[in-house]
Amino acid sequence: MNRLKIVVFVYSLLFFFSCSSEKEKRVPTVLLDEKQMVDVMTDVQIMEATISYKRSSNQKTAYLRTRGYDTLFAHYGITDSIFKENVKYYNDVKPQVLIQIMDSVEVRIGAMTTQ
Repeated sequence: MNRLKIVVFVYSLLFFFSCSSEKEKRVPTVLLDEKQMVDVMTDVQIMEATISYKRSSNQKTAYLRTRGYDTLFAHYGITDSIFKENVKYYNDVKPQVLIQIMDSVEVRIGAMTTQ
């Protein structure tokens, strides 16, 4: 996955979560620390790349999207709403930390692609 795709994904997330009219700055009930966010976001990036690849190959992706994310979040013991709350929290309250998280994700994925 190249840098452009990661940057587009990050900005998409930031845009999506910043569009709410009311920016609640409360801490999520389940707050993922930075390392956990890097782990989850790395897997989310891989999932999105897989879905994108399959879609470009004219393969159906609805099942993969639903089942894949359910499996991914279950692996970390969270739900999609917990993930979204955490991304929103980091975006609204700690945007610099979110940038560091995404930089770490990029480094980790880069290391995977060079092996």
